[in-house]
Amino acid sequence: MTGAGTNRSLDWPENGPVVILVEPQLGENIGSAVRAMGNFGLTRLRIVNPREGWPNPKAVTFASGADRILDNAEIFPDLRAALADLNFVAAATARERGMQKAVMGADAVAVETASRIAGGEQVGLVFGRERTGLYTEEVSLADVILTLPVNPAFASLNLGMAVAVVAYEWFKLASGGALPFQQPDRYPIADKADLLAFFDHVERELDEALFFRSPEKKPVTIRNIRNIFHRVGLTRQDVATLHGMVAALVEGRRVREARTAARLEGRTGAPGEGAGEN
Repeated sequence: MTGAGTNRSLDWPENGPVVILVEPQLGENIGSAVRAMGNFGLTRLRIVNPREGWPNPKAVTFASGADRILDNAEIFPDLRAALADLNFVAAATARERGMQKAVMGADAVAVETASRIAGGEQVGLVFGRERTGLYTEEVSLADVILTLPVNPAFASLNLGMAVAVVAYEWFKLASGGALPFQQPDRYPIADKADLLAFFDHVERELDEALFFRSPEKKPVTIRNIRNIFHRVGLTRQDVATLHGMVAALVEGRRVREARTAARLEGRTGAPGEGAGEN
């Protein structure tokens, strides 16, 4: 999916949790995380001690237009300061830390987040460094552990990917799972008169083409053909298109037959052929 579906006239959601990136190493990863936030309706970003300083031009490039998130990003010297005004915090980690904390998936965290935000609380989602993740002491500052059902043989996620998965679960819940578009309105379903006329047409032409080689099997074959089209749920436009297809096939066959007949007639009437003169 690309930016082709972006509607810049719409307002951005403002009531989601805060995303906190702890000591991100690369501007590219910050930008990728910000792009994922924008995709899934998260707008509040806090960055703890970014390694390459701030602002970061590479973050802008990789954010792919989600500049408003970067423009409003808050920078903190340490995680404690970034969490000070929050009421509930989930720390993302792929490793067991030996702590007596609830361990929740992204979907469960989304439900908990929505409930707490509805109650007026401020919620934060904390993501760690690209290379080492969060330190155990940092995880201890959170209320719950957030983890994902990843392959245990290869559990390391790119920072932007991790944010994307968690943000997706949040936005799916917050938006009620509404998709950005649905199948367009279809043409009206063909009525039985339309279908029966088509059946008459195709069966007549199949008969002409000697398709029904066995008279005994013809009734069963006709039923099978009709059932194929019944299962499709044809619209009136579909039936009209099928009529045209059959007519084109028949016309093409007749044109070929006429050309063949003309060639044969030309051969029999060529000079030097046929009966000679006395």
